Amino acid sequence: MPIFHECQRCTACCRWPGEVRLSESEIGRLAEYLGVSPDDFIQQYMRLRSDRRGLALADKPNGECIFLTGMDCRVQSVKPQQCRDFPNLWNFPGWEQHCRAIPQEVSEAEYRQKLLVACGRTG
Repeated sequence: MPIFHECQRCTACCRWPGEVRLSESEIGRLAEYLGVSPDDFIQQYMRLRSDRRGLALADKPNGECIFLTGMDCRVQSVKPQQCRDFPNLWNFPGWEQHCRAIPQEVSEAEYRQKLLVACGRTG
């Protein structure tokens, strides 16, 4: 039976180094949510990716996500798909050592349904 990891919003994943890549629609959605134009959003909240092949969310000087405030995500209701997909669709060795997601053994059908809901692909 598959294992579904139920996020506990511990924010450990928001503190890891890496790059959160955004689609154009995500930039638009986040910009609208924050009340800024997409161009202003890019200027204020994004940076050039390390491979110089696009943009990623900027980090705070300590490496945390720019939208992490204490233990809360400032954009939780409209967070990027990459963030929604964690931890169930990521292949990140060692994440289990830091993340507090609760593993649950579920049926194949329940796994698919939980995954769709957790990743924001259905309501």
